[in-house]
Formats: sequence, C-alpha cells, structure tokens
Amino acid sequence: MLKHSVIAAALSAAVAAPQVYAADKKEQKELAEIRAEIRQMKQAYEARLQAMEQRLQQAQTDGAAARAQLAAIGAGNGNGTGTPASAAAPVVAASAAPVVVATAPAAAATASTGSANTASNLFNPNISMILGGTLQNLKQDPGQYRLQGFAPSGGETGPGKRGFSLGESELTMAANIDPQFAGQLTFSLSGENEVEVEEAFIQTRAMANGLNVKAGRFLSSIGYLNGQHAHTWDFVDAPLAYQAFLGGQYKPDGVQAKWLAPLDQFVEIGAEAGSGSAFPGNDRNKNGAGAVSVFAHIGDDIGASSSYRAGVSYLHTGADKRAYKDDGLTNNFSGKSNTWIADAIYKWAPNGNPVNTNFKLQGEYFRRKETGTLNYAVDTEAAASGDYRSVQSGWYLQGVYQFMPTWRAGLRYDRLSSGSQRIGLIDNGTLAWANLPILEAYNPSRSSFMIDYSPSEFSRLRLQVARDKSRPGVTDNQIFLQYIMSLGTHAAHAF
Repeated sequence: MLKHSVIAAALSAAVAAPQVYAADKKEQKELAEIRAEIRQMKQAYEARLQAMEQRLQQAQTDGAAARAQLAAIGAGNGNGTGTPASAAAPVVAASAAPVVVATAPAAAATASTGSANTASNLFNPNISMILGGTLQNLKQDPGQYRLQGFAPSGGETGPGKRGFSLGESELTMAANIDPQFAGQLTFSLSGENEVEVEEAFIQTRAMANGLNVKAGRFLSSIGYLNGQHAHTWDFVDAPLAYQAFLGGQYKPDGVQAKWLAPLDQFVEIGAEAGSGSAFPGNDRNKNGAGAVSVFAHIGDDIGASSSYRAGVSYLHTGADKRAYKDDGLTNNFSGKSNTWIADAIYKWAPNGNPVNTNFKLQGEYFRRKETGTLNYAVDTEAAASGDYRSVQSGWYLQGVYQFMPTWRAGLRYDRLSSGSQRIGLIDNGTLAWANLPILEAYNPSRSSFMIDYSPSEFSRLRLQVARDKSRPGVTDNQIFLQYIMSLGTHAAHAF
C-alpha cells in the first residue's frame, strides 16, 4: 500500500512539474522586466541629478569669480593691500553663459572716483544680445499685403520686405535690485534703425504664498506664445491670429499679479491692468486702467516622458478713434474690444530627456467681439459715421519634431474667419462694400514648413517655406532663410 502511495505521489509531481516550471519562468520574466524598468528610472534620475550638480557647481564658480572681482576692485580703492586698481584683470567664468563683471578699465575708473561709485558697480546687470537676420523671397509684393476682412493693427502685419533684412535684434539688461526686487530692460532694434522699448519692468522676489507682482512694460501672459520673445519662436513669423487680434504681440504698460498654487501640479492664475494704449486698444488720454486681462494656466506630467500645459485668457480694452488706412482713406473705430484665447501645448521626450529627440504640439484659438462706431473717410467731405459690430475668430496648430540633437522640423497651419460684421453705414445704404474693401468678408489661411539647425543653444539657422492665402485670389509663396545668435547671459525660456 505504501508502495502505491509513493508511486502516486511521484506521478503527481511529474505532472505538476511543467506547470511549476512555466509559472516560475513567467515570474522570472516579470522580475526581469521590473528590474529593467527600475534600471531605466535610475539612469534617468542619475542623469538629472548630474545635470543639477553641474548647474550647482557652475553657480558656485560664477559666485567665486564675482567675489574675486569685487575683492580686486576693493583693493584698488585703498583697502590697505597696496594692489592698484588698474592691475585688476577681467574675471572670466568657466561657462558658456559668462557672468558680466567689471573689467580692468572699469575698475581703474572706479578707483579714481571713490568708494561711492564702487558701490554702484556692484549692481552691474547681466547683459545679453540677440542678433537676427533674414533673407526673404516673396512671390507677391509685400507692399500690397493685407489680412482681408480685418482692420490693420498699425503696420505690424506682413511678411516683411524682399531680399536681405537685418530682422529684429534684442538687447537685454537684467539684475537683482535688492532682496525684494529685480529689474529688466529689453530694447528691440529693427532693420529700419528704429529702437523700441520692448520690456522695462520691475518685479518682486520675496513675496509669500506664491504671489509675484510685476510693473512697467512687459509681454502679457495671455495665451501661450505672447509671453515669449520672438527669437524663441519655432517659426520665423507670428501666427496670423496674433497679427490680426494682437498686432503681433500684446505688450501692456501697467501692472501684473500672478499666483502660483502650492500644488504638485502647475496651477497659475493672474491678472493685468494696463494703460490700454496697445492694440487692440489705443491711447485714449484717460486716467486709470484702459485695459484689463485675466488668465489661468494648468499643467502636469503625463508619465515619465510627456507633459502638458493648457490655459484660457480674457482681454478687455477699448479704442477711441483707432485709425487705419483703407483704399487711400483714413477710417477709425471707437468702442469696446473683448478677446478670448484658449491655448494648449503637449511635449514629449524619452524619459523626460529632450537632448537627443523630442516633440511638441501647440495650438491657440482666438475669438474677438468689438462693438462701437465706425467713422468713414475722416476729415473729408465724404465723412460719415455708423454703428459697428463684429465677431471674428482665428486659430493655429503647429508641431515641431527634433529628430537629431541639432536638427528640428515643423509644420504650422493658420486660419482666420472674418465672421459676421454688422456695419450700419452699409446696412442703411450710405456705403457699399466697395467703400470698405479691406473689411469685406474672407477667411485668410497659411501653411508653413520649417527646418532648423542649432549647433549649440546659442545659435540657430532656419529655412522656412510658406504658402500664404491672406487675400482673395492671391497666393504668396514665401521662402525665408534666418539666423538667430545669442550673446551673453540669457535667462531660461518658459515651458
């Protein structure tokens, strides 16, 4: 009997052995996969930690260089060391983005003017320059360019002139003022030798609870692309919606308040109050705020390789005789302007490391409503006035793929809708659409392709081709060759 039991047990073990082996093999495979995932996560985190350690080491090096320079300056102003100020050599930080410090001539000048000027030298700002240029080949005459169905914003619209163009260059100076405030000044220099103050603001540094306040002239935080300088754009020009509704970019003179929520996710809420002189408003010679805007943005990671940001913005302003040229006559608009913007961007990079390859998809939708009075042929015998109401919209969608560490390619599609316009002077028979040709209904569109090469983070060369249908019956085939070069220290770009 015992013999039979032993034999039965042996047979049962023989039958179960393959199943146990299979289960064990499956378990080992799962463990191997888990170990591989942990190894990948460990490598990614080690890469991030190494990058942070390099940044920390660079910051320490820059700080030591600045302290050495200040010590040299102080020595040249009679601190008892006997080292003449003129012997103080320039201190060069071991970084691709050098720290701006006083050179030997500056130190010598300081020594001759006393310790009061030495103190002022401590506030030398970081200085950066952006040099840009473009070669443009345009099939249609750029002097005849217009966005059909939309009143011009004042000269910002268009692809620019044919041939070689210096493009827009920027000069930025920024520094911490004291523990409470920082400041920045950015000049924009056009190829026509015109200088414009693009930004000039102060902002707080030490307010509690995630609050930050900015005052002066600044790039508004409405939408997504508006808050970025032109040299950071992925294409040569701004989307058609920005040209039609914001005159290129909205830069108010006023004050901005932002609140960053203390959450694991990115949640930002803000408001701005400005003079209202920037398009779609104009200078109305009034006290207080002529324009107000509010915005909210949210964002978060999607796994280890993706992230997103989305937002909604609202801009309310007004216009008083906002003028534009149409068929040789000057017309103007007076009334209210309300613009809504919805924006979203998605970014992907393997394990969060965008160095070798990455992809981003972004888009924005605009909707503007204006109500007021349209004044026709101002200061002529044919002058007339009537009610005006319009609801117009526009959007763009673009994708950019970095397929190699130094190469990217992208596509963008723009479209506008002139929408419904109620013009009293036409409705009552005083005028016909032939009298207001630029406002006649149309839906402009444009398709663009670009490829760019960036040998480093400080230089970029770009080729862009576009098929522009901003006017009825006219297609403008456009080719752009652009260079963008960055010199000096430069702040990190926004997400």
